Amino acid sequence: MTVKKQFYTFLICTLLTLVSCQEKKEIKAVKTGSHPNLILTTKSVSEIKANLGNTPILDKTLKKTIAEVDAALEKGIDVPMPEDMAGGYTHTQHKLNYANMQKAGVLFQLLDDEKYAIFVRDMLLEYAKIFPTFNTHPEPRSYATGKFFWQCLNDSNWLTYTSQAYDCIYSWLPKEQTDYLNKNLFRPYADFLSVENPKYFNRVHNHSTWGNVAVGMIGLVMGDDELINRALYGLDKSNVDLTEKDNDGGFIYDKDGKAGFLANVDSPFSPDGFYTEGPYYQRYAMYPFLIFAAALQNKKPALKIFEYKNGVLIKAVDALLNLTDADGEFFPLNDGQKGMSYFTPSLVSAVNIAYYYGKQDARLLSVAKKQGSVQLDATGLKVAIALKNGEEKPFIKQSMQLSDGSKGDEGGIGILRYNHKDETMALVYKYAAQGLSHGHYDKLSFSMYENGEEVLQDYGLSRFVNVAQKNGGGYLKENKTYAKHTIAHNTITQNETSHFNYDFEAGSKNHPEKYVFNVADENFQMVSAKEKNAYPGTEMHRTFIMIKDESLAKPFIVDICKVASEQKNQYDLPFHYFGQIISTSFKYEVPKTLSILGQKHGYNHIWKEGSGTANAESIQFTWLDNRKFYSLTAATNKNDEIILARIGANDPEFNLRKDPSIIIRKKNTQNTVYASIIESHGTYNPVKEVAHNAYSNFKNIKVLSDDANYTAVKLQFKNGKEKTIILANLEHSKDKKHTINIHNKNYNWVGAYYYK
Repeated sequence: MTVKKQFYTFLICTLLTLVSCQEKKEIKAVKTGSHPNLILTTKSVSEIKANLGNTPILDKTLKKTIAEVDAALEKGIDVPMPEDMAGGYTHTQHKLNYANMQKAGVLFQLLDDEKYAIFVRDMLLEYAKIFPTFNTHPEPRSYATGKFFWQCLNDSNWLTYTSQAYDCIYSWLPKEQTDYLNKNLFRPYADFLSVENPKYFNRVHNHSTWGNVAVGMIGLVMGDDELINRALYGLDKSNVDLTEKDNDGGFIYDKDGKAGFLANVDSPFSPDGFYTEGPYYQRYAMYPFLIFAAALQNKKPALKIFEYKNGVLIKAVDALLNLTDADGEFFPLNDGQKGMSYFTPSLVSAVNIAYYYGKQDARLLSVAKKQGSVQLDATGLKVAIALKNGEEKPFIKQSMQLSDGSKGDEGGIGILRYNHKDETMALVYKYAAQGLSHGHYDKLSFSMYENGEEVLQDYGLSRFVNVAQKNGGGYLKENKTYAKHTIAHNTITQNETSHFNYDFEAGSKNHPEKYVFNVADENFQMVSAKEKNAYPGTEMHRTFIMIKDESLAKPFIVDICKVASEQKNQYDLPFHYFGQIISTSFKYEVPKTLSILGQKHGYNHIWKEGSGTANAESIQFTWLDNRKFYSLTAATNKNDEIILARIGANDPEFNLRKDPSIIIRKKNTQNTVYASIIESHGTYNPVKEVAHNAYSNFKNIKVLSDDANYTAVKLQFKNGKEKTIILANLEHSKDKKHTINIHNKNYNWVGAYYYK
């Protein structure tokens, strides 16, 4: 026997020993029958068993799963009566129960150890015992109150995972027990989540996706075609009020009046795979989308679910991975909690399924390798074998544009990226649609990242997920009073009023328009979009350009925002930065007593810490964060007000982060151009106490001219070099010839822009 074979023989023995170290009943073979056939199948079980000890990442995952489930078995079954909201004891225990049942079901199939089946069976019998003893969860704070959890959404999580466990032991259970569970737990549970909660089930939203999938998954296990069709196509809407709103701010159905799983694939996803609610909720929804798709592919292959809408579910995984920073953390667009990354279990599942049912994209293998685990099913096995064979390729995130809207015609997200060895930079420009109830009022907003760190931030959501002390783990009121508002984002607020006057219906009916996305030249990457409806009578046209100049070590960003209105207004453009102020070119005063910036629309949560007047045609602001120096160089009018601000006013429970911003305010102005340069230009070493390149590379930026057709700005470097940028505001065809005279100098070019 070779050393390699000896090692794998030893590993197999070790894995089997782990499951036999506790006293248990006699091990019996799995009974014959058609189960499992949902995620695991009898064929995939045999294939995984044949590869145990020969696929390191799968073996590692199996070993970890055994340890987790054995610990749960040692602790014993605990099915408490529901009491707590998110983060509380009963909520957390029910989450642990469905996760452990799902894993135990898999272990029963892969290890033929009856103790795991007994654990699942006994747990299900406990749930079946208490299910009919109460109507709903005692905490009625959701528009759709659940049974074991405070909202139907979490109950759907339970049923989605538990269906997989049930499938794994279905053929092992005697028929009288499956009949009992079907009648007393699973069918009533499916009806509860659907016909008894139509507002929840017939919605187009990540909540409904989970509900549809939960009902569909248990329907597939029980062979209940009525439940399967209900899941795919929704309820009969003759008894459903399509106009009733929920407490999230809207009750939105598919525009064609459709509901169900397929409608939730059709409507929220763009053809590029972008999910309109944003990457945080796309991450959350990808598990039910893909796990149900995999089950449908196994049990109803004629549906060809992975080909549906031109394979959008597979595209969605690629889109989602690209909506992350250098560390794999999702950009917090719309309601998004910072720190969530593709290391979450739902993305392990997504990557495995996308690799298996897609085109075996070798880039996905490098993500799976970083994740360090796989699903214990056919998809995970395929990934594990490919990794063992060294087939992975790097997943290099490139500049890209993702459209929004079911047809891809409702704006989108533009990402400009710079990659050089270990140095990365990303600018994320949001000109997308409202994003359903999780959307923010932040048209033409942006954020900026360097090496995985936020430089200019999107606030994200105001919520401590599953932290019971903070509103039971639910959304905080500050999500609606600050985080969603326009001033919380790096975009223009007019007259201290959020976009669409913070009206959900108005926001849902409108979206920005893509104008230009051109990244053909890696040294001059450009994205541009327009917004005409956020404020009646006002049009905003904002362009970002990432420029890599040969004289500078890093690229810099040029931000040009043209505003045209039918009347004079006050405009505020904030830049939400991190760190400490190093220097300013303008004078400012710091009040002895802080005052709030405004009375509503998020302004009531902002302290005015300092202010001054620009008193120049260009200002400069430098700050230090993560040992790096950054500068904002902005064109100004002499009477523009510069405000140094900080979040935290009217926040007695300290729910908001105390982050700073600099706001450029233009008063009594009709038409204007905000033009800025954002650069990362130096470092500070606290050990050597040395600052390197701590000063900006730019002298100033000027607006040379602006009219309906063209906007021109000049960049002046400190080394004496000058560059002129001219944007064509109406004609952006790459073949269009342009001629303009500015200050007695003619400029001629072809395409959307001039840069020289």
